[in-house]
Amino acid sequence: MTQNYDLNSLSFEKGFLRLEEILEKMNSETIELEESLKLYEEADQLIQLCNKKLNDAEKKIEVLIKGRNGEIIMSADRQPLTQDFQDNSPPTS
Repeated sequence: MTQNYDLNSLSFEKGFLRLEEILEKMNSETIELEESLKLYEEADQLIQLCNKKLNDAEKKIEVLIKGRNGEIIMSADRQPLTQDFQDNSPPTS
């Protein structure tokens, strides 16, 4: 049976653990079709949640652009110039 919880408040780790539980249940030979479908729907929601949390975390990981003397280059509003983790374009403020 599926568990009742608020997807918005679920952490990545708890979501991932629940996905592992679902996988274990779905690999069971004794699972009924109806329960399997409910678990599949729950897993789909959890996968979307975990993907969103991973994407959000990746966006937060930014590379600080340093000047020739090793100091952080700052924007006009005194924020470090950054770029996305996998972005090769020039830095933005």
